[in-house]
Amino acid sequence: MFTEETLKAIIAGGETLTVEFKSDRGPLQDKDLLEAVVCLANTKGGKLLLGVENDGRVTGLHPLHLGSAPHLLAALVANRTVPPLVVEAGFVDLPEGRVAILDVPAVPQMVSTSDGRTLIRHLDTRGSPQCRPLYPTEINSWYADRGQRDTTARLMTNARWEDLDPLEFVRLRRLLNEYRGDASLIDLSDQELARALGFVQRDNAVPTLAGLLVVGQEEVLREQVPTHEVAFQVLRGQDVAINEFYRWPLLRVFERIMEAFSLRNEESELTIDLFRVGVPAYDPRAFREAVNNALTHRDYNRMGAVYVQTHDNAIVIRNPGGLMEGLRLDNLLNTGPVPRNPLLADIFKRLGLVERTGRGIGLIYSGQLRTGRLLPDYSGTTNLIVAVRLPGGESDLDFVKIILSEEKRLQRSFSLDELLMLSLLRRERELNLSEAGRLIQKGEDEARRVLEGLTEDGLIERLKTSRQREYMLSASMYRQMGKPEAYVRRRGFEPLQMEQMVLQYIAKNGRITRAEAARLCKITLGQASYLLTKLAHRGVLQMMGTAGIGRGTHYVLPKAAMSEETMDNTSMDSQQMLSLNNTTDIDISTYSEDVLSKATMSEETIDDTSMNSQQKLGSKNTNNIDIPIYSQLELDLENTLDK
Repeated sequence: MFTEETLKAIIAGGETLTVEFKSDRGPLQDKDLLEAVVCLANTKGGKLLLGVENDGRVTGLHPLHLGSAPHLLAALVANRTVPPLVVEAGFVDLPEGRVAILDVPAVPQMVSTSDGRTLIRHLDTRGSPQCRPLYPTEINSWYADRGQRDTTARLMTNARWEDLDPLEFVRLRRLLNEYRGDASLIDLSDQELARALGFVQRDNAVPTLAGLLVVGQEEVLREQVPTHEVAFQVLRGQDVAINEFYRWPLLRVFERIMEAFSLRNEESELTIDLFRVGVPAYDPRAFREAVNNALTHRDYNRMGAVYVQTHDNAIVIRNPGGLMEGLRLDNLLNTGPVPRNPLLADIFKRLGLVERTGRGIGLIYSGQLRTGRLLPDYSGTTNLIVAVRLPGGESDLDFVKIILSEEKRLQRSFSLDELLMLSLLRRERELNLSEAGRLIQKGEDEARRVLEGLTEDGLIERLKTSRQREYMLSASMYRQMGKPEAYVRRRGFEPLQMEQMVLQYIAKNGRITRAEAARLCKITLGQASYLLTKLAHRGVLQMMGTAGIGRGTHYVLPKAAMSEETMDNTSMDSQQMLSLNNTTDIDISTYSEDVLSKATMSEETIDDTSMNSQQKLGSKNTNNIDIPIYSQLELDLENTLDK
């Protein structure tokens, strides 16, 4: 069901790959409408808005279409597409005019108009979405993107068994042992190994594309697989130090890239319990997983090379072919493996070159965090390429040391979800439940479970003064980071600041209620009640009205309470009231001379009063702690009243 709010939200977002605006001032011809629908269906589905200009202005339907009905519009689409495409249609009336909305589904089978037009949506050179023909050479890629066709399982009818390189079988067995792959493959002959891994079919007579890619001869690959190419580049600023392009078999390419990577992957030293721990610039497993993902998931129907680029502070890996159907940047961690080339991906898994349980993306994330780096960045991914950037630069060795020390204490390894949350808290200091759910891409229920586990382990704490569930690192974590004063600033000042906010509010307004305190300090009603009651017990405030939480209950300063009870305006010095009304910071002069004298006496006779005040702030020797809103005399007064 389409609503006015839904329509306005879609229009505000503008045209995208899944949203198309069509003007009906002409009116729009049926042919153009059908082509726009087919274009969306063959891409990812989406919404077609009829009666909206390209710039988002609503001009409404043409008078010829105003008398139509939504079901007639849906019937037109079904009758004029092959195979018939079922869409949901609706009309929404806006002040500017009536708009028709068509909800177009993504299709598992290619759709054309009844006159044979097959179109697909893409971004032009300016980044604007447009429709274009889907060419015959792209059909295999279209089905492969949806997991309906495995290009690497295709028989290479012009190739023979002799086109497979015996030396590559030797390399395969060596890698199989080195990476602890499928042990059942080790003792097989070349022919048995080829059949087991899908290198050949039809009684060893015809190699598959996967067979040529993994163990084929270089000359045959150049001739029969022109789309296969891998580039390794080392970039230093604007200069290119290394620029190599390979058309070798994939196992040889893999070894060459890993060798070049290892030579340049420097380590930093970290000492934990007298043991030296090496922290590499980039985690080898994460790099290996990212490279092999690019090799196995690239689109071998498209021209273009797989690029592995080493920059000064990052590694960038790109491959032709966008994300598979159903994958998005916000669900990469929470979606199972969707291989574009199932046979080739299975070969790499059985050889032990990639993660076998479908956690490859998770390994890349985990590797970055465990070396003290920022998260991998997939923002360069488009509908035509997948790009991942592995940030390098200076490692956060303190975070690495904390992770290793805490894992030793807990006698377990942290999960990826836990690492993600601890890393974010290390950088941002605070994390709420909704942010945590988005971070781990699993929702708030799973985020709550992880946060509660970290709390039980003493790694994080919940902020009691927050209206929503917010968390921060625990005191022990701040001590391990060498920043105990940061914990005091974040945790210790909140109660004092809220008390000061309440006192300032009363100074300006004369009184405060529980609801007003909750809104002022952004806490719950229960927390506000506790705060006000605590101040009342200390004598800083006095509760007026019905005891408990009655509607008339409010809190005032003690002298104001005396005025309310006696209704004697003369007992309140008019100049003092004026001072209260104009105060922006609570001034100790608003307290009576009697209380001041007690505070002075306490300063002279009670030696530990000042120390108690300092302890409330954490420590007398805490570095860089400054609370301008509290004077020393006010703190002494507070302790005097407590006593």
